[in-house]
Amino acid sequence: MRLVASLCVVAAALGGCALKGDVRRVESQLLEYREETARADSARAVTLARLLDELDGLQRRSGQILDSLTSQRQAILAMQGSFRGELTQVQQQLVTIQELTGQSQSVISQLRTEISRRETSPAVAGRTPQQGGGQQVPSSDDPGPEEMFTMGQQFLTRGAPQSARAAFRRLLELYPQHGRAADALYWIGESFRNDDPDSATAAFEQVVEQFPGSDRAPLALYKMGLDAERRGDMATARLFFQRVVAGYPRSDEANLARAKLNN
Repeated sequence: MRLVASLCVVAAALGGCALKGDVRRVESQLLEYREETARADSARAVTLARLLDELDGLQRRSGQILDSLTSQRQAILAMQGSFRGELTQVQQQLVTIQELTGQSQSVISQLRTEISRRETSPAVAGRTPQQGGGQQVPSSDDPGPEEMFTMGQQFLTRGAPQSARAAFRRLLELYPQHGRAADALYWIGESFRNDDPDSATAAFEQVVEQFPGSDRAPLALYKMGLDAERRGDMATARLFFQRVVAGYPRSDEANLARAKLNN
């Protein structure tokens, strides 16, 4: 009996030693598992952070590409709008040219008709029949003075000064005493200002000489002063300004001329 008891004690002791070893082995394995899990989590965290950075970079690049595409679209739309605007302007200019061509041909036709009428109509000593005082007689083909004046202004507005002068001169030939005569002569001078200053001055001087009581007379003098000033001929410019002040002291141009003289 004592032997069996001893064997049991030995067996129990051996069993306790086996359990403690297993526990330590399990604890070691658990520690290793935890360390491996931590390393894996750290690696996954690094990978996830890298993926997030790449995604953020892709989003930024996508935004930049979208902004660039938007800018290009806006530029294309602007170019299309500009092209449409230029095309519209070209079409309008073509229409204007067609109108000017038609009106110019009308004026030329009227002038040719008048020349032909003079050549074929009865004349005394080679002169065309005229009214008293040397005024020419309008033919049935000639438009009225207001229509001629409006036609001349339209030609000027559309950049056809030669046709405008033809209309104004025809008005002066047929209706030299009409209320539009001073205006017509003034606008003849105005049509020459940029290209032929001498002719402009001659026309303006005729306005002052032939229509001294019209509102165009002080304006013509003032314009001659401005043209002389633009040429750098200050002495001549002052003479014209002084003529405005002396001849038309109450006119608006006189106030402008005084300001020029006081500078």
